[in-house]
Amino acid sequence: MKKEIIISGFGGQGVLSMGKILAYSGLMEGKEVTWMPAYGPEQRGGTANVTVIVSDERISSPILSRYDIAIVLNQPSLDKFEPKVKPGGILIYDSYGILNPPTRKDIEVYSINAMDKAAEMKNAKIFNMIVLGGLLHVCPVVTNAGLEKALKKTLPERHHDLIPLNMEAIRVGGEVMEKKG
Repeated sequence: MKKEIIISGFGGQGVLSMGKILAYSGLMEGKEVTWMPAYGPEQRGGTANVTVIVSDERISSPILSRYDIAIVLNQPSLDKFEPKVKPGGILIYDSYGILNPPTRKDIEVYSINAMDKAAEMKNAKIFNMIVLGGLLHVCPVVTNAGLEKALKKTLPERHHDLIPLNMEAIRVGGEVMEKKG
């Protein structure tokens, strides 16, 4: 198993954190991983993306031009990365802020209303974990056990009380995924 993933959106949406947690989860499960962030100098409000590769085999290069999975959280990211999803791949988008939904017919397209669900759960900070839960629902590249270990590793100890909320957000993300087309 090898999955090449791009996660892209505005700075402040938790894009880099989502990629980091996904990469750490793979590490906790003994997989080979790469995590390569890219962002503008403005960070919050600017465009940010992260490439994550999770594999059972050695990874030859972290540099990609095509992806198995794209998670896009704003229109500029959708416009940029929809054409770069490999045929038969997966595109996941949060419908909040997307004016022109994906049009490709040769990939699986999923919509997730993570922004609305995070507001309903009264915590905007779990938005990215809801999206990550959606990804793991349609393509379980890591397990919940690995994810929980990664949260313990990446969250400062003073925030470990938030791990159950984050795991709940992962579960909810799987429930609110909606296949399009």
